[in-house]
Amino acid sequence: MTPVTLPRAARAAAGAVLASAACLALAACGTTEAFTAPAPSGPVTASAAPTAAASSAAPTSSAPSATGGTGTVTATVGAGRSTRAPARALGGLGPGASLAGLRLFPASNAWNTRVDGAPVDPRSATLIASIGAGDRLHPDFGANWDGGPFGIPYVVVAGTQAKVPVRFEYADESDRGPYPVPRNAPVEGGAAADGDRHVIVVDRDHQRLYELYAAYPVDGGRSWRAGSGAVFDLRTGASRPAGWTSADAAGLPILPGLVRYDEVRAGRIDHALRFTVSRTRKGYVAPARHWASSDPSAALPPMGMRVRLKASFDVSKYPPQARVVLVALQRYGMIVADNGSDWYLSGAPDRRWDDEQLNALKNVPGSAFEVVRMGPVTTR
Repeated sequence: MTPVTLPRAARAAAGAVLASAACLALAACGTTEAFTAPAPSGPVTASAAPTAAASSAAPTSSAPSATGGTGTVTATVGAGRSTRAPARALGGLGPGASLAGLRLFPASNAWNTRVDGAPVDPRSATLIASIGAGDRLHPDFGANWDGGPFGIPYVVVAGTQAKVPVRFEYADESDRGPYPVPRNAPVEGGAAADGDRHVIVVDRDHQRLYELYAAYPVDGGRSWRAGSGAVFDLRTGASRPAGWTSADAAGLPILPGLVRYDEVRAGRIDHALRFTVSRTRKGYVAPARHWASSDPSAALPPMGMRVRLKASFDVSKYPPQARVVLVALQRYGMIVADNGSDWYLSGAPDRRWDDEQLNALKNVPGSAFEVVRMGPVTTR
């Protein structure tokens, strides 16, 4: 199966619709809690250390608004897919459960590699312009849209969770089942959604990640059907075969790129984030493994392209929840993972998000970002 056979490119035109559908996702419930966040006294650069700050603003209803090892990189970021991470217990169970500080994948994995010292790509200005230098960052997650939390949900299960069969539309690029999907697993957009309908399951005890795209329960969840599916070992971070999709258009895992409340509450995100753009190139760059476009233009971002917030961008005046995200964007950046609305940043739904604070991210222009130097672009 060649990469362009999957119907991902068509989703670029429907990006806004998909983003809106995601806003109906289920989420973990919780009470408003204080959390620590970087609180700089002046402009924050990627090397600034976080200090304590408290959240005080109450959540407000909003339109769809998107919710380790370190070391400086001086060369192109690779896939980092063979090192095994030490075993570590996860936290609780259920939808949106805390991962208890667990770093998903080894420290050497691309998701966990800092890029604040990496060189800028020579075509950065052109690529940023193609996404929209004058457009704004858009957090596609939060506490309240259309009556509830929204974003891309996940559920944590025990190693004893019963596995069920999954029938795939694109079976030749999907990892065969069975998958440990609970009958009541949260679906992106909700049970009646017609968008991406991602289902993400973390096996706490075996430290494996199961992700489905276009997932629908069959016979009350006794089995599932899905467009595609992928399984990732959280200890090794092994990549998909070259040219394979996953539950995401870029062939990447979704969960490692989500903004999660437990991390923001702790005051630090130690990994890259996931975002979408409306037009992509027919090509991919590491760590991506798959493209979703028929346009060969080098002026468009390939899947896997990473951008970072410029070190000169002053995050000091942003509220605590937004500031944690912005510091992560300066240190780790965000990776093009799918076709969708431009500059839409993905996160997990949670009732404890402060939408007023998250909405401050909408003040960040595309011109505040730069493309991290890419390696070879796979185009065939």
